[in-house]
Amino acid sequence: MASTYGIYLAILLSAVTIISYVVNLEFLTSVWVGVGLFIIIIVFGIISTAKAKSLQNGFISFKEAFTAYFTTVVIGVIISSIVSIVLFNYIDPDAAETIKQQVIEKSTDMMKNFGAPQKDIDKAVAEMQDQNQFDIVNQVKSLAFQIIFYCVVGLIIAFAMKKSDPEAI
Repeated sequence: MASTYGIYLAILLSAVTIISYVVNLEFLTSVWVGVGLFIIIIVFGIISTAKAKSLQNGFISFKEAFTAYFTTVVIGVIISSIVSIVLFNYIDPDAAETIKQQVIEKSTDMMKNFGAPQKDIDKAVAEMQDQNQFDIVNQVKSLAFQIIFYCVVGLIIAFAMKKSDPEAI
């Protein structure tokens, strides 16, 4: 069941990436889209855990709860990352450059709004220019950090949702 929810999550995340690519690449640099996707990923994990719990008459161990959450999230995030890697490295690398320029502009504006010195802004821009966020190595690093973060969230959710069967020995 958790793998099914993981596939649904992957389809949704991939669809957001592809639709944003087709409609307006700026959606992929929006903080609100990022926050929305973060919430959606966690909600899918919670739904998967709740479904696993309901299939066991309302009882679920910590391990089972975490496994349901983790399986859903990892499948969704990995498949979505693969879609991004293929899209921005092989299908349209120019789109990756466009996104990078948008990120640089937004970061520069944010740093200016916070009153950062121009030399610090210039240094940050130079570092961002040298990076390719869609490079396979950077995507794998990002994926690893995401999985670790979602693991921590999953541990909290599993703890909150676990419920022992009082009739079990």
